[in-house]
Amino acid sequence: MIGAGIFAALAPAAGAAGSGLLLGLALAAVVAYCNAMSSARLAARYPASGGTYVYGRERLGEFWGYLAGWAFVVGKTASCAAMALTVGSYVWPGQAHAVAVAAVVALTAVNYAGVQKSAWLTRVIVAVVLAVLAAVVVAAVTSGDADAARLGIGDDATFGGVLQAAGLLFFAFAGYARIATLGEEVRDPARTIPRAIPLALGITLVVYATVAVAVLLVLGPRGLADATAPLSDAAWAAGADWLAPVVRVGAAVAALGSLLALILGVSRTTLAMARDHHLPHALAAVHPKFQVPHRAELVVGAVVAVLAATADVRGAIGFSSFGVLAYYAIANASAWTLAPDEGRPARIIPVVGLAGCLVLAFALPASSVISGAAVLAAGAAAYAVRRAVTARRA
Repeated sequence: MIGAGIFAALAPAAGAAGSGLLLGLALAAVVAYCNAMSSARLAARYPASGGTYVYGRERLGEFWGYLAGWAFVVGKTASCAAMALTVGSYVWPGQAHAVAVAAVVALTAVNYAGVQKSAWLTRVIVAVVLAVLAAVVVAAVTSGDADAARLGIGDDATFGGVLQAAGLLFFAFAGYARIATLGEEVRDPARTIPRAIPLALGITLVVYATVAVAVLLVLGPRGLADATAPLSDAAWAAGADWLAPVVRVGAAVAALGSLLALILGVSRTTLAMARDHHLPHALAAVHPKFQVPHRAELVVGAVVAVLAATADVRGAIGFSSFGVLAYYAIANASAWTLAPDEGRPARIIPVVGLAGCLVLAFALPASSVISGAAVLAAGAAAYAVRRAVTARRA
């Protein structure tokens, strides 16, 4: 979670909410908390890899599990494109699309060769990102151009804009599901996962809120909304010219680390769905030498490369948020069905989580809602066709 999202999501959220950006962040955190608690309880009950793809199938039926998996694949594929475009925006703004495509090709090759992001590399990336974020915060807060009046909420903050900003900022929080999807690999999952998920979310919220306040102090809502590389622009505005290149490097490191993990996760979910014949079974092939789902990785890499070459980062974030919010809506509905002896969370948690996911999903920009709904509908139609064909053969 503490990765590329904070470098990319603040600008489109500020464009939607204006001076209500911090309200949008708080609302996104509330929905993320409910999703996290529902996911944690389900992960403790079903400590199997797959996340809501498993929970939806077990609690609501095969179709809902499939739809969750489909929403995850399409949403996270768009996340990959957003991460790649973030690399391009910070490394070489004038050639952002070309850099993004190159990053996707390179990391797809790395994943194909079976080289995965290790735990120690993850810690190094997080340490670098936190150091960069801390430097931006200190530079902004101590700058002579910092103005607390820029934190005030003005007439430009509308209810709809705040909802849309929350939906876009949810993109930056979406990551705690990784803990749940690794349920088979965690010691004592019933105890560990319900603790780990809210703790991770709480730390991330503190970091994001601190950075958002610092950036607003020097850029203001309008300046932040117009920024293509918000944190490096904040460094320039704070008078810390030396820090801007450092921020660009930190953003690239964070985005590349996120992109590597995302391509890995999407290809593995694609593998699982292909094994269950929810996607073409040919994608279930595993390379005999590298022991990776090579066909799934190549297909995912190709789709992400096309998106990175044609989409803009704000559109990719909106589409990703729609898919991921649909995924968590199913998670909350699944958590509602848990019995008290199965570790059911307080009833208010899945209710607020489900309602929040649906409201934020449909508050996103119209283009994101239309395209996201169309892709989910196409997935549902494909499921219906497959079931009909299977029934005839039987």
